[in-house]
Amino acid sequence: MIEVKNLSKRYGANKAVDGISFTAEDGKILGFLGPNGAGKTTTMNMLTGYISSNEGQALLNGFDILENPIEAKRRIGYLPEHPPLYLDMSVDEYLSFVYSLKKSKMPKRSHLNEICELVKIADMRKRLIRNLSKGYRQRVGLAQALVGNPPILILDEPTVGLDPKQIIEIRSLIKKLGKNHTVILSSHILPEVQAVCDKILIINKGRIVADDDAESLSANLSADRKLVMQIEGGLDEIKKLLSSVDRVERVTVGRETEPNVREYEIEARPGADVRRDVSKKLANRNFPILMMKSSELTLEEIFLKITTGDIYGHTETPEPEETKKAEKPGKAPVRSKGGDRKK
Repeated sequence: MIEVKNLSKRYGANKAVDGISFTAEDGKILGFLGPNGAGKTTTMNMLTGYISSNEGQALLNGFDILENPIEAKRRIGYLPEHPPLYLDMSVDEYLSFVYSLKKSKMPKRSHLNEICELVKIADMRKRLIRNLSKGYRQRVGLAQALVGNPPILILDEPTVGLDPKQIIEIRSLIKKLGKNHTVILSSHILPEVQAVCDKILIINKGRIVADDDAESLSANLSADRKLVMQIEGGLDEIKKLLSSVDRVERVTVGRETEPNVREYEIEARPGADVRRDVSKKLANRNFPILMMKSSELTLEEIFLKITTGDIYGHTETPEPEETKKAEKPGKAPVRSKGGDRKK
């Protein structure tokens, strides 16, 4: 388990991470999202002990990453976005080196064999890493994170450079690992996060702005705002009619599903249910409705809505209090700039 309590990091006057608190539970996969410059990488670097925090606390299976770094790091398997590979080593030599570095107690031969089979690099073990494709280098990076079977895995963009078949395989592996490990997965591939993660955490401007599962986030933000309809009739007339309905904010015309029938996406104001008003107006003008369904927001739309205030990214970022799930951060010991706690 990972417990983060009021964690902060400053660079001069700039607060890269601003008092964030969250929990990543055993047997769960936490998707960690945020736009560039949001504080995502800084947070992951603090969790792994690469940099120290100015305030707050990060506990990994009960061990403070600053007060007991050796024990905390024993419990972490970390795959950074650019894996730290030694290109002049073979895959076998590199994994043996990592095994020694981590002082693993597991049977070396069988343990490394199992890892190589898991990440599908068994047939590459004698090759120099410099001669591997980007996809295979990424797999070797994932393999080194698994050496020692750490209970906590922190994976930053684990499928970068993989082909579609490899991506599916690694996603399946991550889901399998998530059953027995605490996993934090950072990715810019939002469908990947939605497919793999049990819970999603979004950080923006150094603060947590969402912390829930994708389904709950979608339900909370959608609030019956979007309708997808198939309507028969003239495009211009129907679009004008739909736009005139009270509380409708946007009408988007989609594909033609059959002759003289088009798909329309109708977005209403937050909390508004416009289905009845839309149906009445179309019925009065004899425009047949062939299909109507509510459309919940995709993870991409949720991400844009939370981090920019608008699904299409047109507006400024809202204050985090307007969008984040209410939290009651507990008190945490305060650290000085050197990382020591103030008494």
